[in-house]
Amino acid sequence: MHQPRHTHLVLNYILLNAPLNNLDPNPTMVSLEEMRASNARIATSLPSGLVALFVGATSGIGSTTLKHFARRTQQPRIYFVGRRRDEGERIQAELEKLNPRGEYHFVQQDVSLLKNVDEVCRYIQSRESAINLLYLTCGSLITKTQTAEGLHYPMALMYYARTRFIVNLLPNLKKAHSLRRVVTVGAGGKEGPVIPSDWQANNMSIISFRPHAASMTTLSLLAVAKKEASPEVSFIHVYPGFVKTGMSRELTGIVSAITKVLFTPVMALLQIPIKETGERQLYFATSARFPPGLSQDADGILLGQGVHAATGADGTLGGGVYSIDYEGEGTSSNVRDVLDALVKDGTADKLSEHTEEEFRRITGSAAIK
Repeated sequence: MHQPRHTHLVLNYILLNAPLNNLDPNPTMVSLEEMRASNARIATSLPSGLVALFVGATSGIGSTTLKHFARRTQQPRIYFVGRRRDEGERIQAELEKLNPRGEYHFVQQDVSLLKNVDEVCRYIQSRESAINLLYLTCGSLITKTQTAEGLHYPMALMYYARTRFIVNLLPNLKKAHSLRRVVTVGAGGKEGPVIPSDWQANNMSIISFRPHAASMTTLSLLAVAKKEASPEVSFIHVYPGFVKTGMSRELTGIVSAITKVLFTPVMALLQIPIKETGERQLYFATSARFPPGLSQDADGILLGQGVHAATGADGTLGGGVYSIDYEGEGTSSNVRDVLDALVKDGTADKLSEHTEEEFRRITGSAAIK
């Protein structure tokens, strides 16, 4: 017998924000002060006119990171995607005040549908040949709901739409002359068992959902980096910590009330301030600590003394694909073991096949042409 849908919503929220428990025994962390120092050098270290696309940027982590990026960069051209016109217009006005020399374009779209993802990508490609940063935070707490394209709603946003954005816009990322980076905000560092019989997590237990979705995300980044021969681009899957975001507003009625009761004391103890989260995310988006694989280009703000390139998901320093937490550590040995096992037993290949099959079923192609 299934649990009530509202119970799934609350438990999903708890599990998606639970503390990390599989750190390396000897992690190398970057202090918040070091991150802020790196961010302060963006305007003088990176070229003007950086092009960025933020998806899911009208609230929460996406919104605060977008604002930090706009404020720190010189004459940026920023596109940001959200579902709500009023919020998009409000944020655009804020961006214009933060940095009047920037160029900002709000794109109203529901990206839970892959046809809409393709529409956004075609719009971007009609205006830009190169993209420096693709920053993805689109997601939802709503479960047990299918999209019109036959995808489980939370996975449509957290996995399928994000992967589609990446494969569609990878050619544009490769063309950039400086920063070339993809950041997807989810559950980096929390990878675990994958259940191939239920890719979309339609019938999955709550406890199984997060490690399943986390592994799918990181495996997809590894697959894109390898299959598309993309040593020029770095890919980061990051866990942002316990952050109060706009996702909880989807919970209404008794669910909203229960969530407030459950999380008020927890948030008081563990919450990372939203402004600080934006500073950390900006560092992940711009620091040379996360360079492209096999690249001789530092691709980002040069590192301070004592800070080196992070360990990639393949176990090498500066490997190009990273699964990290909010403290900027490299990919842990536990996560690397999980990913290696999923590659060896064929799960990674099955995931790539499944993802392409779904893309072809829904859109008619593996990526837009």
